[in-house]
Amino acid sequence: MTDAALPLPLLLPAWPAPDNIGAVMSQRGGGISAAPWNRLNLGHGVGDAPAAVDSNRARFTAALGGARPMWLRLVHGCDVLQLTPAQLDGPMPTADAAWTAERGIACTVSVADCLPVLLAVRDGRAVAAAHAGWRGLAQGVLEATVHSLCRGSGAVPGELLAWLGPCIGPRQFEVGADVLAAFGVAADGAGDVAHDAGFVYRPRPDGAPRWLADLPRLARQRLALAGVSAVAVDGACTVEDGLRFFSFRRDGVTGRMAAAIWRR
Repeated sequence: MTDAALPLPLLLPAWPAPDNIGAVMSQRGGGISAAPWNRLNLGHGVGDAPAAVDSNRARFTAALGGARPMWLRLVHGCDVLQLTPAQLDGPMPTADAAWTAERGIACTVSVADCLPVLLAVRDGRAVAAAHAGWRGLAQGVLEATVHSLCRGSGAVPGELLAWLGPCIGPRQFEVGADVLAAFGVAADGAGDVAHDAGFVYRPRPDGAPRWLADLPRLARQRLALAGVSAVAVDGACTVEDGLRFFSFRRDGVTGRMAAAIWRR
């Protein structure tokens, strides 16, 4: 039996979502793409054969049990889209987050180091997904998603559940002072910065100032400020686990995974 014929090795969030909520994240196994996109590359525009990506997306869609994913053109911004059935057969919209109260539409984001964030109202009446790289986090994509989901569903932030999926981890995400500045964090002359700000100073061997950024921690801070306290964190690092995950930081040319959430 070929890899493409096997069930997809989907990652299921460990969180207390209600039974009418489906949520998964793909891993790199189970598709037909050749190296360096092997195997379940779900991203167009990364150099892979379009037919292979279409086949992989069809397999991913089939694994959602009747829900249809809405693919987004991601731009590392903070725009949030409300999804309706009419959009499923239209052009791919540009946004970095989406929410819906409709059944059978999967809010879907693609990642290869950025943080996928899934959100659900505790009673299952609406769901959302956000693509949270450092640029989107700094611009407020999670706050915008919480606001849109609550405004559209009538929920309050305290009623939301959040899941933070695998992403580049805090041992691997080296950044410069520009990233700290984007979050309003200033280092002193020695390069030190408070650990609770989400950054740890780690100069390069040549003495150049660099920091390690903790995306899940930064996301939890943003969600807490938005009023969301029920947050589950997967904790896996996409850079360190090359068997399961694509990583742009590690490989440069690579595939894309997808995280999706829907109402059954």
